[in-house]
Amino acid sequence: MITAITPGAENHKNLGPMDSRVVHANAMEWEPIKYPGCYVKTLMVDPKNGLLTVLLKMDPGAKLPDHEHALVEQTYMLEGRLVDLEGREKGLAVGPGEFVYRPAGSRHAAWTPEGGLMLAVFQVPNKFFESDGSVVDLIGNEWGQKWGHVVA
Repeated sequence: MITAITPGAENHKNLGPMDSRVVHANAMEWEPIKYPGCYVKTLMVDPKNGLLTVLLKMDPGAKLPDHEHALVEQTYMLEGRLVDLEGREKGLAVGPGEFVYRPAGSRHAAWTPEGGLMLAVFQVPNKFFESDGSVVDLIGNEWGQKWGHVVA
């Protein structure tokens, strides 16, 4: 039984459980996430199993603050550069046509000096560590409540 969805995909409404799901990403609107200058198009999310695939667009200078990859994250850069701002690989840069995957438990902050567009695939969304001590996902949900069941 399929538990994944593409939010707002009208063309998926009458599909059977074994039918392919075509996502018309070019017709989707960019949605802002919790961090200024960062936007996503959610291509697929599976809340039960934690899977999340997004197109992520970041404006020039936009930052993803301190976060941990709870499970493996995969990123393919389409445009711009994603640069580690903090963490054990500070200065690591990934540019167009390059692919990076990050192990479970790795932690860093990243930014896009000139902006960026990337395809990001998460086994479970990242844990973002807020200054008030809370841990949230990329849209601001309390991480443990939303995703903790996946890695428990």
